[in-house]
Amino acid sequence: MEDRKEDSKKHYFQVGEVFGYFFRKKDPARKTNFNLRMMHGINKISILIFLAGVIYLIIKNVF
Repeated sequence: MEDRKEDSKKHYFQVGEVFGYFFRKKDPARKTNFNLRMMHGINKISILIFLAGVIYLIIKNVF
């Protein structure tokens, strides 16, 4: 039963995909345009603001 709880906690706190989104290499075979680049830029900004807000709330509630 304990292993199952540990697995579920690990599942919820996996951030590998988020960091992979920020640090992935550009694929030269993929065609990009201005709209796609702006969409990814706005997504990255929104993820950073969300994480900053979560960190702020955690710090505010702990101290």
